Formats: sequence, structure tokens, C-alpha cells
Amino acid sequence: MSGVPLRVVSYNVHGLRDDRAALVGLIRELAPDVLVVQEAPRRFLWRQKCAFLAAETGLVVAAGGLPSLGNLLLVSLRVAIRRTWCLRYPLTPGRHLRGAVFAEGAVHGATFTVSGSHLATDPAERPAQAARWKAELSAVEGPLIAAADLNEGPGGGAWRTVEDGLLSSGDDVPTFPATLPQRRIDGIFVSPGTAIEHYEIISTERARAASDHLPVVADLLLPSSEP
Repeated sequence: MSGVPLRVVSYNVHGLRDDRAALVGLIRELAPDVLVVQEAPRRFLWRQKCAFLAAETGLVVAAGGLPSLGNLLLVSLRVAIRRTWCLRYPLTPGRHLRGAVFAEGAVHGATFTVSGSHLATDPAERPAQAARWKAELSAVEGPLIAAADLNEGPGGGAWRTVEDGLLSSGDDVPTFPATLPQRRIDGIFVSPGTAIEHYEIISTERARAASDHLPVVADLLLPSSEP
């Protein structure tokens, strides 16, 4: 199958509260072109903290942090970023403010849009957040990659909302909690026309030490936008 390869990793890094060396080493080993981070720095000195994480992992900051409420996009030097924007979900009083991050990118003749989000732990909040994110995703033209910690599995309404019309892995491999995974709540979804060559949940000893979630890796083939 022809296309332009792109490696995407989606990773809830647990606020960088676990084994930092394990986290950095694992990300470097996975060598993503696009790293979609949930629970990235979003408060005091968030710019410096996001930049430091990027430098440690050999990547650069594309978008996110405080404006997207802890969602962060880091990219390799293979990827050119053309435009970025952020989305904030309506605040439920007494709950955690959440949102999403978007970036339009290009790599070796292929263009794409990538978005990351982290939906609520509260099942009463998730459906509206999923619907709001899905509406923004649906407005995107061209190849789309969506990655998230959805805080529910494939049987849930929010997961089905996000996945509708997109492709993902059908393998029900759990991603949380990292030390003894029981639930699949993290996923990567792509628009039709983008091939998923390989999809994997990394469950090594280093992954179990690096965060409370396991990272999701997808090796994609993007349709070329060149004639």
C-alpha cells in the first residue's frame, strides 16, 4: 500500500508525576512524528515545562498547554505545522475544565490535521464534550487524526460518538491502569483514506513506570497530496 508514513503516539503522562526518566526514554524509543499528550503542563510555568518536555524527548512544541487545558501536541522535525487552534468545553461548576488541541501539518507531500483531547471522568459530562469535539473534528477537511483519553471504552456513548465515521483498531487491549491494565480508555482514530499499518499498546516495564496510562502507537500511511 502506498502513502506517506507517519507515526503517532497518544499518551496520558499523568501530569509528569511518575518516573520522568522512564517516560522520556520510552518516548525517545518510540520516536513519534506526532506525540499527542494528555495531562501535560497547564498551570504555573506551563510554557517552560512543555518546552522542556519537548527538548528532553527530541521533539518540538506544536500547540497546546494551558490554552487547550493540558492537551499538548509535540512533533518531530519531519513535520511542518501550518496552523493551530484550541477548543474549550463548557465548564460544569465544580468540575475540571477540559478542552482539545488541533494542528494542521504536512510531511513529505502529505497534509493532515491532528487533534487531541481528554474527556471527563464524570459520565454525565462526557457525552456533551464528545459531541462538541466531534463537531469540530467533523468540520476538518482532508486526512484527520484524533487521539484521546476518553475515560471510557469502546462500548461507551462518548467513544462511539468520536469513532463514528473514523477508523481505529478493533483490538480490545486495555490501556489503564498501567500497572495492571483493565480498561481500554485511550485511542487513536483516523479518517477513511488513511491506512493504519500497525496499532499497538506499549506495556513494557518502562511503560508501567512512566505513567498511569500505557501509550498508544499507530503507524499510519497518509494519502499524498502531491500529484
